[in-house]
Amino acid sequence: MAKAGGTTSAPLVLQDMGGYFVILNGGATMLDINLIREQPDRVRKALEARQMETAPVDSVLQLDEQRRALIQEVEALKAERNAVSKEIGRIKDAAERQAKIEAMRQVGERIAQLDERLRQTEQELNDLLATLPNLPDPRVPYGKDESENVVVRVHGDLPAFDFEPKPHWDLGPALGIINFEQGVKITGSRFYVLSGAGARLQRALIAWMLDLHIRQGYTEKYTPFMVKGQTLFGAGQLPKFTDNLYRDHEEDLWMVPTAEVPLTGLHMDDILEEADLPLLYTGYTPCFRREKMSAGRDVRGIKRGHQFDKVEMYIYCKPEESEAMLQKMVGDAEETCRLLGLPYRVKQLCTGDLGFGASITYDIEAWAAGCQEWLEVSSVSNVTDFQARRANIKYRPAEGGKARLVHTLNGSGLGMPRTLIAVLENNQQADGSVVVPPVLHPWMGGIEVIRPE
Repeated sequence: MAKAGGTTSAPLVLQDMGGYFVILNGGATMLDINLIREQPDRVRKALEARQMETAPVDSVLQLDEQRRALIQEVEALKAERNAVSKEIGRIKDAAERQAKIEAMRQVGERIAQLDERLRQTEQELNDLLATLPNLPDPRVPYGKDESENVVVRVHGDLPAFDFEPKPHWDLGPALGIINFEQGVKITGSRFYVLSGAGARLQRALIAWMLDLHIRQGYTEKYTPFMVKGQTLFGAGQLPKFTDNLYRDHEEDLWMVPTAEVPLTGLHMDDILEEADLPLLYTGYTPCFRREKMSAGRDVRGIKRGHQFDKVEMYIYCKPEESEAMLQKMVGDAEETCRLLGLPYRVKQLCTGDLGFGASITYDIEAWAAGCQEWLEVSSVSNVTDFQARRANIKYRPAEGGKARLVHTLNGSGLGMPRTLIAVLENNQQADGSVVVPPVLHPWMGGIEVIRPE
């Protein structure tokens, strides 16, 4: 494991997943049913590596077998009905013709019954497939949980102080820029109010990061903060994270848990032109999630809450480009940390800690001197064609031929409030003030040092 201090590195391990997914009878599914049929043990092992307690491979195979048998029976009956219908027109004997008509009426009733059974079976199968996550890239390290993630690179020296640095939950109130009591008063626990230079610092971080990503080649998008359920499904948030999302129960509108969701939705059901790829987008949104709070250090201060701000990076590209795009996105997130002067480390997530849609993920964690913790400020993932399959996003090859699924990638660039925490805690001074990183000065209205009120 790399140690803090200076810069050490290990290569990012990348491999294109490709070819795992398919559309089943017009419904969006995740894992290719042919892969499950032909290599069930491979799929089962991959899902078990993700720490799925009960990988439902056998249930999928059983439903798939039922579905195929029903299709075969329905098609045979329909063929029989079509053949007899042509024959009826040539029958001259009235009694014989009526008998054939009655027989075909019964066949029609049987077909209707089988069609309904087929619809129910396909719904069960699609519902089950919708719960299956993306398969891990074969080179993702095996691990049971986050404790087995692997540090691949560390950059920067940890700040040294000749005084005891304060955590932000003490530093912020002392500066008059974080007010926990007001947040609780107007909303409830896990909310807070930023004031004065604190509010301006957060706004400066967001504006600066957006401008940086534009220079890195991304196009800024301002998207709705509420989306349809279909958009969340396409992004892989539904049905998996239903209980963690906020929604309007009178309409099909959901508060976004991350800008990744509307940025995925921008091209739902689109066929893009190959010449336009890759598409690089960046956008800011507040994010809303129902956090399952537990006792421990994560509940202190503003590290976890139901509402937070985040700048997102998002890429649509051809499958053969996605590894290079992943490297670029990781590098862009790292550059954001370096320009802010934050010591950081890059971790590769193990199989047991991968997000639902990710095939491979790298987290960037910034050091926070007051908390004495590495805080995740970015998570960068290659989602391969997992979201494109669900959201039906394709591109048309320049040489012609059948439209192909794009690959999508997403990454925080960076996320609040942990970036704000790291900036405050690492730049605090003995007199209780905080020095503002030079890159943020143009957005701070002349404030270069935040001093106690």
